[in-house]
Amino acid sequence: MPSSLSFAERLIRWQKQHGRHHLPWQVREAYNVWLSEIMLQQTQVATVLDYYPRFVARFPTVEELAAAPQDDVLSLWAGLGYYSRARNLHKAAQQVVHDFGGIFPQQRSELEKLCGVGRSTAAAIAAFAFHRRETILDGNVKRVLCRVFARDGNPTDKKFENELWMLAESLLPEKNSDMPAYTQGLMDLGATVCKRTKPLCNQCPMTDICAAKAQNRITELPRKKTAVEVQTLPLYWLVLRDKNGALWLEKRPQKGIWGGLYCVPCFETLDAMHNYAARFTGVSDGLEEQAPLTHRLTHRLMLITPFCAVIPQARPPENLSDGLWVAEQDLAAYGLPKPLHGWLNKTQKDLFGG
Repeated sequence: MPSSLSFAERLIRWQKQHGRHHLPWQVREAYNVWLSEIMLQQTQVATVLDYYPRFVARFPTVEELAAAPQDDVLSLWAGLGYYSRARNLHKAAQQVVHDFGGIFPQQRSELEKLCGVGRSTAAAIAAFAFHRRETILDGNVKRVLCRVFARDGNPTDKKFENELWMLAESLLPEKNSDMPAYTQGLMDLGATVCKRTKPLCNQCPMTDICAAKAQNRITELPRKKTAVEVQTLPLYWLVLRDKNGALWLEKRPQKGIWGGLYCVPCFETLDAMHNYAARFTGVSDGLEEQAPLTHRLTHRLMLITPFCAVIPQARPPENLSDGLWVAEQDLAAYGLPKPLHGWLNKTQKDLFGG
C-alpha cells in the first residue's frame, strides 16, 4: 500500500476489501445502529449476533421498545450481562419518543443526552446512521492509535485520553460519505488484526507506517491498566418450590447486581437467609444445601451456595407478597440472571422431576 496514503485512506481501502460487511446492523437506520452499539458495549460481536435479531423481531421500532414493559426488555436481555445497559436502553427509547418525537437526533451532542450513550457511542451512531464526521474511541481504537503512532501513556489518565481523542479527530476522512467504512474499519482493525495479543501485523494496512512496530514496542503499547484485585463475595440462594414444582421468584432492585431481573431470594449471610426462610411455614428446618457455584463479575467473584426446600403450602406470608410463584414451563418468560438460568438447567431434573 503506498506510504503516501493517509491513515484514513489506508483504513477505508482495507475495510472495503478485508473488513466485515455482513453484520445485520450495518444499515443506516439509526434505531438499529443505536441498538447494536449498546449491545456491543463490553460484549463480543459473536454474542450480539445471537441477541440482536431477537430484539429487532420483538421490538422492530423505537416506539414499540419504548412502550414495552421493562420486564419484557430485561427478559430478552437476560444473559448479555451489564443489565444497566438494558434499563438505559429502555429509558433512552422513551426519551427518543417523548423528547425527540420518535426520531433519533443526528448531532453527537444531542445523542449524548440519551441514557447510556456516551461520547464514543454517540459518535458511532452519528457516523453510521448520518455520515457525520465524528470519531469513536473505544478500547480497540485506543490500541490501534497507541501502536500506529507510538503514543505512550497511563490508560487511566484523563489527560492522555484527551490526547487520544484529539489524535483520533485529526485522522478523520474529509468526505462524510466515507464515515461508515472508516468507522467500521477502526472497529474491524482493532478486533481482527491489531489484537491485544498475537496481533496479525503482516495483515495490517498500517504495517509500514506503524511506529510501535518500527520501535519493536508492539507488546508494550498500549500500556496495560493496573490489575484490580478481585474480591470473593459469598451469596446464598434460597430456592423454594411448591408441591407442583413452581419456583418462588422476586424482582431484584433496579440498582445493584442483576437489577430489575427476577431471581430466587438472595442473601449475603446465612443468618439472613434462615430468617427469611422461617417466614415460610416449615421451611427453615428442611433446607438442603447444594454444591456451590461461582459467577465472575468485573471485579468480584461471587461464590453462590443454593439452599433448596419444598413449601408445604403455596401461599407465602403476607409480608412477602412482592414475590410470585412461577411454573417451570413459564420460566422462559421471566428475565433470570445468567448463573441462575444455567444452574436451573443443570438441576432441572432434581428440582422439577423433569
